[in-house]
Amino acid sequence: MRTRVTVTVDESVARAAEEAVAAGRAPSVSAWVASAMAERAQRQALVDVLAEIRAELGPATDEETAWARSVLGL
Repeated sequence: MRTRVTVTVDESVARAAEEAVAAGRAPSVSAWVASAMAERAQRQALVDVLAEIRAELGPATDEETAWARSVLGL
């Protein structure tokens, strides 16, 4: 199910969306914005999961952090 929302963005953001559509990188401005919103929601969900893990297990050790960075290519 989809819902319609109205947003106000900086001109440069609107221009980037329009350029993405013109270049064929997005089918429409709505699709470009929807994709950005979905990516943000996914990142926030990950942040929430990581916060729960930290609350339950404590912070990661330096070794665990190094491993995670290497796996993620960071």
